[in-house]
Amino acid sequence: MFSLFRNPTFTKLFIAAFASQLGSVVGNMAFAYYLVNRFSSRPALATTAELMYSLPTLAVFWIVGVIADRLDRKFIAAYSDWIRAGLTLLLLIFVHYDALFACFLVLFLRSTVSKFFGPAEMGLMQGSIGQEQYVQAAGLNQMVMGIFMLFGMSLGAAAYHFIGIEGAIIIDGISFVISGVLIAWGKYPEAARMPNGKNRIRDIRFPLLLKDFWQGLHYILGNRLLLVLISGFLFFGIVNGVFTVLPIFAMKYKLSPDNYVVHSSLIMIFLGVGFMLGSIAGPWLIRRFTRTGTLITGLLISSLLIGALGTTRQIGFYLALVLIEGIAIAPVNIVLGSWMPELVPPQHMGRVNALIEPIMMLGHSLALGLVALAFPAWISITWLHYTLGICTAIVSIFYLTALPPLVRKHSGAEKVSTF
Repeated sequence: MFSLFRNPTFTKLFIAAFASQLGSVVGNMAFAYYLVNRFSSRPALATTAELMYSLPTLAVFWIVGVIADRLDRKFIAAYSDWIRAGLTLLLLIFVHYDALFACFLVLFLRSTVSKFFGPAEMGLMQGSIGQEQYVQAAGLNQMVMGIFMLFGMSLGAAAYHFIGIEGAIIIDGISFVISGVLIAWGKYPEAARMPNGKNRIRDIRFPLLLKDFWQGLHYILGNRLLLVLISGFLFFGIVNGVFTVLPIFAMKYKLSPDNYVVHSSLIMIFLGVGFMLGSIAGPWLIRRFTRTGTLITGLLISSLLIGALGTTRQIGFYLALVLIEGIAIAPVNIVLGSWMPELVPPQHMGRVNALIEPIMMLGHSLALGLVALAFPAWISITWLHYTLGICTAIVSIFYLTALPPLVRKHSGAEKVSTF
């Protein structure tokens, strides 16, 4: 796995993504604590902030993938970081004056710009490593995610406590600057930067954007295996949407009202440890039981664990289940993260990736909207857990019935094409 770091291009991309994510985690978690602490009687504000991170996807998804496939991906990724750094400065000013509406507007704009980063960065990564390294790279990314789960909420809480919301936002802004510089310094293959040839911004007109968008959509619809995999992402979005606020809400409003900051941080620590362990085991599980078996089994186990979380009233038992949940779900993410680059050629990666995210964000936004409207008046913490478990079980059953025959058909087609 760590042989990837012998590739200097991958190393720069990895450190850039790490720096950017570190700042974002600290800033976003500190902002969530700021809202929950300063406006404790209005839990919908924390949910609204999460909506500002997810809603922009639904507005710009049709253009970001086309841009990533047509223009220089290195340019797009670097300037996405730098523009977000400038917007973070505005956020700092508005937070200082408690101008919540302006804060939410900046969060929306900053999230909009961030949507251009993902497809461009993924395209650069795909073109900078070999296909045989996709599983290793996905496993490494999951380990990093585990680290942020392990320390992210704690770092956000510590930053909010020791340097305040302003200091946490400054860290966030600096991380974007560092990430942009590292990406700009990287040397990438021409095919990774511009897989469809050189294009100028003034050449990208609306008819071309629309044409490329429909081509990406038709590519997905024409690849049954890819289509089935992506279809499950709506439910993943629902799960992710609820889970962005669930750790804080579960402790604040059910298990530990007086010590929710400490215990909600512990949830992410235990989940992060689970992710680390699951990320180490993930590549071996894929080799031993295939991608399909690992994906379906991991989702089924995860659904049962999430449902069990809703029944417990003991913090220690809740944390133990969260640890096992992290172990179960990390291999699922490795499967999906390594499978997509194999199924999608570089010239389509931006458009396909940009179409995946809005499906997830649709579920994400619907879930957060439901939480904002229904919690705590009509839905309890227990039923938030049950909802997540049901959604995860639905995806597992869907993949169980649809994936195996498609995988066999796809493998057979690959064997025929090699002769």
